[in-house]
This record gives sequence, structure tokens and C-alpha cells, in this order.
Amino acid sequence: MSSTAISPARNPAADDRQAILATMRPDTLKRIEKAVLDLFSLQDFHDVSLLDVAKAANVSLQTIYKYFGSKETLVYAMLDVMLGRLAERMIDHLQGIDDARERLRKTCWVTLDYMDKHPAVMLLLFTAVPVSRHRNIRIYESPELMSAFLGVFKDGQQRGVLNNRVSSKILLDVFMGIVGRVVLMHIVRREDRSLIDQFDELFNILWRAMSLPE
Repeated sequence: MSSTAISPARNPAADDRQAILATMRPDTLKRIEKAVLDLFSLQDFHDVSLLDVAKAANVSLQTIYKYFGSKETLVYAMLDVMLGRLAERMIDHLQGIDDARERLRKTCWVTLDYMDKHPAVMLLLFTAVPVSRHRNIRIYESPELMSAFLGVFKDGQQRGVLNNRVSSKILLDVFMGIVGRVVLMHIVRREDRSLIDQFDELFNILWRAMSLPE
């Protein structure tokens, strides 16, 4: 398997935010995370205040201001934490898989499984954060997560399996565009059948979109 080092530009403010969060008590962080998910996934971003979050998390407003300072930073920080778990799972599940198609399949499965089980995280990402601000979420700049995703795409391109007529970043956009839209509408429609139950067909659609044209 080819190894590709991905070194996206760092976001100093996001890195500083992560360092500050590391000093917070784990149980406090857990309560704040739950409050953010509960509040922002059910209400419009502008209808939720930092005081609402403090009350729901059973912490002082001073604590919220100390660690986050603004509602936007609070949401970015919580998404850092939540999507960081996806990065860890992705890296763990790709260990030891050499076949390019199987690596893409596993990448798709882990992503869909995470989104299927965490719909509130997806609503938070898609409705509370404008696309233009996604770069403020540290995990989007994470070498770990980007290596996991882009490494799969670059490896598939180098082996002549995935479309190499576009950049690996465009393949990432295609992947996230299809998966993200499917997940969001699945949540909005409140469908009972899980996406993982439909995984084989979903992956076949994705594979046809990303594989090298004959």
C-alpha cells in the first residue's frame, strides 16, 4: 500500500482552542457537548444563547465564556471533539487493508455508520455552521483525518482504480457531497430504515461516481 503524507495548513486559533479544552474537566466537557447537541439540533442557531447552554450543561456562564468566548467558537470546538472520534475510528478501521476498493468501501462504511448513529452531530454541522466557516473546525484541517481520507483517494488513483483525471481533493468533495446529502436528507425525512442497511447499494453508487472510467 502506498503511503501519502498529507500536511494541510494549520489553523492556529483552532489549535489553541484544542489546547484550552484539554485543561477542562472531562465530565464538564461531556455535559457541555450534550447541551450543544440537544439545543442546536432542535433550535435555530440564533435562537440559542450561551446562557441556554450553561443552564443545560449545569455550568456557570463564566465557564462558557472562559473556555469559548462566543457561540460560534463553542460550536466549532464541540464539532472538533465529535468529528475527532470519526477520525480515530477511520484510522483504526483502515489498518491492515491493502486493496484500494476495499479501503474506499471501509471508509464509506465507517463514515455512514458514524453519521447514522449521530444524527444530531450531522444536523449541527450542516445547519449551525455555514460552509464558508467549516475551515474554523479544526478537524477539517487535521492531518490525521485528512491523511485517512485523502490517503485512500490518492492510493486508489495511483493504482489506477479511482478517477485520476481530477485531484484527490475533488474526489473528497464528491465523496462528502454524496454522503453528506444522503445523510442530511435521511435525517430530515425521518426515515426508519438505517443507511447501513442500504450500504451495499449506496457504495455501488459511490463507486461508480469515483472509479476510473473505462
